[in-house]
Amino acid sequence: MRLLTTLFRLITLLNALATLSGLRGLTWSERLAVPLTILSWHQPAAGWQAHLLLILPALVGQLILATARRRDLDPRRRLHPGRYPDRVITRLDLPARHGPVPALHIVPRGGATTAILVTHGSGCDKTFYAWRLVDALIERGMAVVLIDLDGHGESPRPQAYPQMVESVADPLRWLQQRYERIGAIGMSLGGAVLARAVADGTPVDALALWEVPPRLRLNSREYRQVQIREALAIIQPRLLHLFTDGAIDHVIRAWQTSGIRATIGTWDLFDALNLPDSLHILGRHHTPLLLVYAGRDAVVPPAAAAEVAALTADWAEYHYLPFASHISLPIDLACINLTTDWLQQRLSRLTNAANSPDYRLTRG
Repeated sequence: MRLLTTLFRLITLLNALATLSGLRGLTWSERLAVPLTILSWHQPAAGWQAHLLLILPALVGQLILATARRRDLDPRRRLHPGRYPDRVITRLDLPARHGPVPALHIVPRGGATTAILVTHGSGCDKTFYAWRLVDALIERGMAVVLIDLDGHGESPRPQAYPQMVESVADPLRWLQQRYERIGAIGMSLGGAVLARAVADGTPVDALALWEVPPRLRLNSREYRQVQIREALAIIQPRLLHLFTDGAIDHVIRAWQTSGIRATIGTWDLFDALNLPDSLHILGRHHTPLLLVYAGRDAVVPPAAAAEVAALTADWAEYHYLPFASHISLPIDLACINLTTDWLQQRLSRLTNAANSPDYRLTRG
């Protein structure tokens, strides 16, 4: 009996810690969390050795109870089309020269004059762990457009070059017809495609690139090592914030995507996109650029990140987050807040300049 009491004591303690930390997805009772913990710790229990032995079973029990209790806590629902207190989400097929681009158009309820296009990484889709980034942009009064790259998600076309670049450039032009200022965020492959589109002449007012490799070459053995290193790197307390939004099973299921459909391999695609050349052109045109790289990135090694930093040293803003990995960087709050604050400051500065009398005089 004392062992059962000890197990219950540990479970209630874990539940109370999750509740006090705001991790709703890891709790099975919020209102009774503290009273149950106090009650259980007033009951006779086994010694400290039993507490140590039962920590793991208690953790398993806590996770099972939390998963069953929080079945409806799915953060992906926040990206479903519809009207919400702070935003309106519309599912669109944006016009493009090679066929429609599947998209979600997310607008603050009060409207917006600035919009941000977001392009995902290889093997992902437009909603892949995107809810926190969308929340941050909406809170700052900016509209958001999430698109599926060719060969990903709902896109009817395979991954191909140069069609993929044009299927990003055309949504940017669609936004330019509707908003005063346009920014863009590109992750890994999506960043390389965005950089190429802007370098080829598609104008944006500010561009943020996350963990974009200048090139990508991995053999099968290296690829397996990368997968292992990235899996280990993602296990860190910094990412527990995901469980404020969703239950364990929903956070895990958010990882599931449709895979890639391609006529060109990802390695060859990075070569064709030629990030170093894109950066050279962006620098020549003085494009406002933010670069963010991760210190524990197994896909983009330190030497590759240093190469990008050297290419942009004189004109871009570069940040290196030592605690993040390739997988964790796009969902890390430090990266999200850094990027959204930078975009807001850059685009607001341009809006203020456009409204100044001197600017209107020169434009007239």
